[in-house]
Amino acid sequence: NHSRCWIGCWEAGAVIMDLREFEQNNWSSCRLHSPVPPLCRTQQCCLGIDEAGRGPVLGPMVYGICFCPLSKKQDLEEVKVADSKTLTEAERERLFEKLDSFKDYLGWALQILSPNVISTSMQQRAKYNLNALSHDTAIALIQYALDSGVQLSEVFVDTVGPAEKYQEKLQQRFPELEITVKAKADALFPIVSAASICAKVARDHAVKNWKFLEDLGDVNLDYGSGYPNDPKTKEWLVKNLDPIFGYPQFVRFSWSTAQTIVDSKAVPVRWDDGDEDEKASSGGNQSMLSFFSWKKDDARRKPHRFFQERKLEPVGDL
Repeated sequence: NHSRCWIGCWEAGAVIMDLREFEQNNWSSCRLHSPVPPLCRTQQCCLGIDEAGRGPVLGPMVYGICFCPLSKKQDLEEVKVADSKTLTEAERERLFEKLDSFKDYLGWALQILSPNVISTSMQQRAKYNLNALSHDTAIALIQYALDSGVQLSEVFVDTVGPAEKYQEKLQQRFPELEITVKAKADALFPIVSAASICAKVARDHAVKNWKFLEDLGDVNLDYGSGYPNDPKTKEWLVKNLDPIFGYPQFVRFSWSTAQTIVDSKAVPVRWDDGDEDEKASSGGNQSMLSFFSWKKDDARRKPHRFFQERKLEPVGDL
């Protein structure tokens, strides 16, 4: 289910990101969009696609599109938009404010994919990797623009995977459009740069204002860059791992960095109907079943908060 909402709001003369729809359901996917300029419904338009937050183990991934009439390409170039990764946060905010002010000819839409959506998609029984998820999200945004009445003729995409195969895939899906897929498209085409800025600003705000659904107490938000190879990020992952329930939904648990920490720090699961070899594989680690078993000499051990909050107590006999 996709929520549809505005993210460009005027407050004290400045544009802010209003992500309340996503924040209230940050375990799911949310679509946000600007109004479609009337000019985009009557003139041939170009559209750019880019994403933000593909690599981090923390926070959502955001896909963005921007579109404008072909006759306004020069206007967009004069704004001097650039690849969002080369800009400071303040520069991105300033450029987003400027882009959002071009309501008469520039429109955009975003798809925010929560860490939960990303990881559950990647770990489902039928193989569905991050590239496939990215491709499907981009296709859905192009279709959204067409369904909204935008007169698209040209589409520029920052590639995910081999550019030629991706371009062929998109061209087959949208044969009426002229599609260009390039590596570093966000540095080559201003309309892609604009999409990149919108996506990155949305992700920055989503991460900065993340509302933890779990009761983590006074959680430390100093997690570094959020990328798997960042020592500060790894330290945060270790400190915020629950031995039974794993990570909060801020974490992409399908990332190998997170899985490695779970394997080494969390309580192993033992399946009673498994082989004896599997039962012994936990080594010296404590079994998950031990958290549910009752021991008379262990009456003083404080149960996990999951059981306390639900007023659950262990029983010896049913």
